Amino acid sequence: MGISVTVASWLDGLGHVEPEATRRFLNPRLAELTPPDSMLDRKPAAERIARAVRERQRIVVFGDYDCDGMTSAAIFTEALTALGGDVTPVLASRFDGGYGLSAAALERVLAQRPGLLITCDCGSSDHAQLEKLAPLGVDAVVVDHHLVPEQPLPVLAFLNPHRPSCGFPFKGLASCGLALSVLAAVRAELGQALDLRPLLDLVAIGTIADVAPLNGDNRALVRAGLKVLSEARRPGVRALLDLAKIDAGTTLSAEDVAFRIAPRLNAPGRLGAPDLAVALLLAKTADAAQGLAAEIEQRQVERRAVQDRMLEEALAEVERDGYRSRPALVIGREGWNHGIVGIVAGRLASELGKPVVVIGFEDGVGRGSVRGPKGARLHDAVSACSSLLRRFGGHQAAAGLEVTLEQLPALREAFEAACAAQPALEVTDDVPTVRLAPSDSLVKVLSDLNELEPCGESNAAPALALIGRVVSAREVTGGHLKLELALDGGQRLGAFGIGMGGRAATLVGDVAVSGKLRPDRYRGGSAIELKLEKIW
Repeated sequence: MGISVTVASWLDGLGHVEPEATRRFLNPRLAELTPPDSMLDRKPAAERIARAVRERQRIVVFGDYDCDGMTSAAIFTEALTALGGDVTPVLASRFDGGYGLSAAALERVLAQRPGLLITCDCGSSDHAQLEKLAPLGVDAVVVDHHLVPEQPLPVLAFLNPHRPSCGFPFKGLASCGLALSVLAAVRAELGQALDLRPLLDLVAIGTIADVAPLNGDNRALVRAGLKVLSEARRPGVRALLDLAKIDAGTTLSAEDVAFRIAPRLNAPGRLGAPDLAVALLLAKTADAAQGLAAEIEQRQVERRAVQDRMLEEALAEVERDGYRSRPALVIGREGWNHGIVGIVAGRLASELGKPVVVIGFEDGVGRGSVRGPKGARLHDAVSACSSLLRRFGGHQAAAGLEVTLEQLPALREAFEAACAAQPALEVTDDVPTVRLAPSDSLVKVLSDLNELEPCGESNAAPALALIGRVVSAREVTGGHLKLELALDGGQRLGAFGIGMGGRAATLVGDVAVSGKLRPDRYRGGSAIELKLEKIW
């Protein structure tokens, strides 16, 4: 297949041994997406949305406050407007109702006097609010991918691949991917020829940010979406790339989206209303987008400052009260921003290697996020504490909860007990690696590694491991390591290790290293360097 031995060995280890299946993995095509006919309620949803477009009924698209919800809302709004619909986006707020279609959110929806409501990335558990719509003459279509309760949902159509009766075989679609599929059906119902491919940039952002599996249909959608994203035709995307100092036309990775684009879109919703981010995604002119992007960047700066303060306070409490020795961590404080507790919980879970609950309290009521190392069954642990909680939700990898301040000690005891009762976790920081084959060109290996993109959930990017002879090793400004290695076959490779400068004097002779192979933008041209992760 023309693949380097290095990357071929990685693919072989993953079980990619059949040529055509391997071709589809390396070159996923939109034409090979799973046929959507078996997706439960797709047809009635499309018929009802198409009727609303034809009759110019007001359509309210309600999205959750995270990237998947925001991009899904933007996708529906942009496409249905282009098809002739009367569409208004409304978003959930962490600070006014919280997750999903809350009572406060329903008020904002009804204030728009809709004939049809479409929910994105929420709704599966919002029975109480959804059942209020029919008596008011409002139909509802729910588009979601979260856990499905047993109680039937009182809506006209409910699209969620996790419904037990849904025959659609790929269960990993995020809501933005589902939105695109619904719109394809609406387009056919209306007999219009709207090109949906320009919306793939939003599908890529929402899918990656939601940590959806980057395999199956998502691999094809995100691969195509990253290409659209790099072209930056959308004014809002162009402004985001400018903020992230990414040149238009640069080949983007899932990592770029996860760490440089998604956090900016999430920043407004972590401090207040998320509407600013959707307005940016839907901006029609460069001037409008640049103004909105400047506001978003200010929110991003504010978010980082609040996050750093909360993390510092949390770590001080961990050390003071000896929480490192406990099976789990439950920590909360009055005044902590509950839009940022999820980030802090994730950092603490990574630092401590155990399940973590971080709660921000306001007037004695707290909203918290639950995070943990890979393999922790967080939803099970939270469910075991349900009698102490006002409400909770989520899945095994991440959850959220609401609790009163007076219940914090009891919650800490119950959550620790629930986590202690689970099987012991194998906590490891090892990155999967592939050994460089001596006969392979580094340029070819880097090109082939790029063909594994998009990498992330369910498709880990391997680190490259190799042995080289130290030509030079020196500490550079900031305490970092600059290393040059001579490899078998005459190749030279520069390597850069963040914070590893103190090891420079000890590196002589042959060393084994691993890290991420990437273009050396400082030297330019075809130069390559290794971002060091480990030295043996």
